[in-house]
Amino acid sequence: MEPLIAEIKSSTFITPDVKRFVLTRPTGLKFKPGQGVMVAIDRDGWRDKWRPFTFTSLTTSRNIELIVKIYNDHKGVTEQLGIIRKGERLLLGDVFGTITYNGPGVFFAAGTGITPFLAIFRDLEKKKKMKANTLVYSNRTGLDVIMDTELAKLLGKRYFKLFTRERVIGFRDRRIDNNTLIALVQNFDQNFYICGPKEFVRDLEEMLLSLGAKADTLIFEA
Repeated sequence: MEPLIAEIKSSTFITPDVKRFVLTRPTGLKFKPGQGVMVAIDRDGWRDKWRPFTFTSLTTSRNIELIVKIYNDHKGVTEQLGIIRKGERLLLGDVFGTITYNGPGVFFAAGTGITPFLAIFRDLEKKKKMKANTLVYSNRTGLDVIMDTELAKLLGKRYFKLFTRERVIGFRDRRIDNNTLIALVQNFDQNFYICGPKEFVRDLEEMLLSLGAKADTLIFEA
């Protein structure tokens, strides 16, 4: 299958190291909320370097949106995306993803792990089905929080922020552990959605199961 071509309409840093891209939507592109796509840069020397990123736009939007963490020290694709300009093109390959909405529950995200949940939340809000969902969002510092204002509007009092490297007045300053889960969740007979670094997903899976959650209620990238 030939890759689809998407032109960059805008690219803006929304945190010091996270960039939001708005792209033209190629004809024939289909995806579900929570899914991602393999992306390459349409430049000589970069067309065969594919990386996975998650759609954050509505499935029905005329344009598509990607939110990407930039790693300048890796000297790779994301460094190039950090300096790419409006009007340049990206190649879109296979769509992938096993994180899909199975009903109300608690969402756990770390860093850019929020991206599939953004797409799901926006879809639920459009359908007026956001109620009864909770988000626990872990970041290093307050500066690393992605789309904070929108998340607060979508979730209200069901939005909990945790910081691991900075004491921020008014917010929890700790990593997620069993005590945190017991305080925030209480009911472990519901759906749990998890996205973030592998260690974050693994640790949360183990803790939730130990506290009584059922394996078939844990939804994460397989």
